[in-house]
Amino acid sequence: MRAVYARTLIALAEEDMRIVLLEADLMKASGTRAFGERFPERTFQMGVAEANMVGVAAGLSATGKIAFADTFACFAARRAYDQFFISAGYARQTVKLTGTDPGIAAAYNGGTHMSFEDVGLMRNIPHAVVFEPGDPVSLRQLVICNARTPGCAYMRLFRQPANVLYDENESFELGRGKVLADGTDLALIASGVIPLNEALAARTLLGRDGLSAAVVDMHTVKPLDVELVLQYARKTGLLVTCENHQITNGLGSAVAETLAEHAPGVRLKRIGIRDEFGEVGTLDYLKARFGLTAQHIAAQAAKELSRNKLSIYGSVFRIPSARK
Repeated sequence: MRAVYARTLIALAEEDMRIVLLEADLMKASGTRAFGERFPERTFQMGVAEANMVGVAAGLSATGKIAFADTFACFAARRAYDQFFISAGYARQTVKLTGTDPGIAAAYNGGTHMSFEDVGLMRNIPHAVVFEPGDPVSLRQLVICNARTPGCAYMRLFRQPANVLYDENESFELGRGKVLADGTDLALIASGVIPLNEALAARTLLGRDGLSAAVVDMHTVKPLDVELVLQYARKTGLLVTCENHQITNGLGSAVAETLAEHAPGVRLKRIGIRDEFGEVGTLDYLKARFGLTAQHIAAQAAKELSRNKLSIYGSVFRIPSARK
């Protein structure tokens, strides 16, 4: 994913002299060394000073540049939030902030580096776009859309290899979700690489028991594709959100707010982090630890549809009592 990100930025910079890149001593982690080698005069290594990096990015934007700034998601959200809010957002600049290794993707970097709150913070910045690509194809297309859209945006970037979910010619638009698979009994609405892949696997598990689940890639959390949410609310009567983030203030909250205003009778189940800090571990361990596996998603979805379905999936994945 980070290689796709770097290649896309290079291609964009070759066409648009305004594009610049700022890094906080993490070019290897972000995969952007190739950009720095291709455009050294448009690459700014800011050191371990994330707030300053975003402030400089805002200053470059004020001179007419399109400033991309990258760091770990935890630092982008927690350490540079005030600068992104005031210097970039409030000042109506065009700063494209990228937070890498969101949520449990931080893995061995542990709890201090797990950003379970970044989407919630960024949703509160007026006019800012908040999105998370789910595969290499959507990453490339959404970065292009991002570069061509004035204003501030925050992108969560899964750095490691990811399954290709879309045809290379698929088109994307910020603020418009994509239906990966249709269904009639419920809709799994997911954002990001880990939740999307687990939701697709959960759909297969549910299908074995005769349940038809749609899978919606809600790559943009703000602005939310309200029309698509309501389409599947009317069609299925049950929405299940899946996110690598706290269930408060992220995708689940955005969908809940939409249903509360426009479809209060529709059931909603939120799958995600439940008011916890992160911890060290492998991705497989962390997915199980925080209930982000396909088995847990399927079990919770089946439980919402019919209580007697729980035992079928519970034999595959034992649900901790705290989540019952």
